[in-house]
Amino acid sequence: MPAVEITNLTKDYEVGFWRKRKVRALDDLSLAIDEQQIFGFLGANGAGKTTTLKLLMRLIFPTSGSARILGHDIGDVRMHGRIGYLPENPYFYDYLTARELLEYCAELFGFSAAERRKRAVDLLARVKLDEKSWDTQLRKFSKGMLQRVGLAQSLVNDPEIVFLDEPMSGLDPVGRREVRDLIASLRDDGKTVFMCSHILSDIEVLCDHVAILKRGRLAQVGHLEELRQRPNDPHQMEVLATGTDATTLRQHLSDGEITPTPSGLRIEISAENEIERVLAALRKAGGKVVSIQPVKQSLEELFLE
Repeated sequence: MPAVEITNLTKDYEVGFWRKRKVRALDDLSLAIDEQQIFGFLGANGAGKTTTLKLLMRLIFPTSGSARILGHDIGDVRMHGRIGYLPENPYFYDYLTARELLEYCAELFGFSAAERRKRAVDLLARVKLDEKSWDTQLRKFSKGMLQRVGLAQSLVNDPEIVFLDEPMSGLDPVGRREVRDLIASLRDDGKTVFMCSHILSDIEVLCDHVAILKRGRLAQVGHLEELRQRPNDPHQMEVLATGTDATTLRQHLSDGEITPTPSGLRIEISAENEIERVLAALRKAGGKVVSIQPVKQSLEELFLE
């Protein structure tokens, strides 16, 4: 059974004042997301990512279509006790402290007083919020600190699936690495993560499968490594080398694309069986091999395409 199952989900908004017209934010979206994986949800601004998450959370209601989470219809309130959610722009009552907020959230899920206190301490430590800030009012927090608190509240009920909308927003490079490690640990704990992000490098490192939305419609979906294969030449290889220059190497290598880079030469060949010929040419030219790998398009290239 998929952790999340979306079937023909569509959402129209009415815009305008005197002459109202409908704008389709999400158009006939169908997806199935397996358990115990990190699923990346990508798209340009206005593509429908946040609309999809809000529909799944029942913050807004679909024009047509349906969705199920953990085998239950999204209208089933009991299912909400088994999921966690971090919105893109979380807003908390400013005069609560981080500890008080988490204890309050834990109380909503029925934890006892002792469990609430322990849960708050464990989660604030897990998101690596400075202990000196635990009893500081949230109105004095930076955007990155609030993001850590928001991530902690999404985990307060030990959910089976976590929905994260731009979880790296406002974090510095160290904070991004710490949160990235935390998200990876959720998968190791057997949880499912549904993550929207504009930071493509984080998606590349974390996600097993990705879906790309374009103007509200599903443009691509699948395993990340499969999507990154070059469709025109899937067997293309890349050899990185140092110790020689393009002119010298060209004297010993009649074909293959040679590109100088700041760290050496990049040699692209059309198939794996040509590697021996490239290595022989490099030995004659006095060069050294740094690496040999298949040529794949980056996630950024896939996204732009």
